[in-house]
Amino acid sequence: MNKSYAWHETLEVHELAAFKTIGMTKSKTMQALVSDPELIRIMQHDVQVSTQQLQELRDLLSNAQQQGEITT
Repeated sequence: MNKSYAWHETLEVHELAAFKTIGMTKSKTMQALVSDPELIRIMQHDVQVSTQQLQELRDLLSNAQQQGEITT
């Protein structure tokens, strides 16, 4: 698929990635402080899903930059 990205779209993806990173870091850090096994499991799942989503966002941005598809 040949998709062009405007600068504001690229910035929004960066913002999403930053938000996801903060949430993932918080989930990862809080696991050490939580004693409930179910909550730990939920946090671990969140970290796994967030990691996958961040990889997808990184790939999306990387492909757009490599192909010069970011437009003004």
